[in-house]
Amino acid sequence: MTEDVADVEPVTRRDHDVSWSANLEKPEHAADRRLVVEQAKDAIDAMAAGTHVNLVTHGEHGLPETYLWNELEAAFDELRFEYVDQCGCGGHVTRVYLDG
Repeated sequence: MTEDVADVEPVTRRDHDVSWSANLEKPEHAADRRLVVEQAKDAIDAMAAGTHVNLVTHGEHGLPETYLWNELEAAFDELRFEYVDQCGCGGHVTRVYLDG
């Protein structure tokens, strides 16, 4: 785990009213699954209704549906998930839609 997540650059710096991608596959993400979950939540917080965000997660943690999706469902209403594909680098892409 990373020693201090406050030192990790946020995945979003503004709200997004269009669909976008959040890079959650940096070395600090590989070392800290909790950081992946928290920054995925931040990415969803930055979304506008009717859009989606592609969460690109590090392959070190395996399939995101096994550790990420339940955490996000517990934190947000009206989400839909679509597993897109595994990246050539080993990471995984999940498309998260915010309905409502």
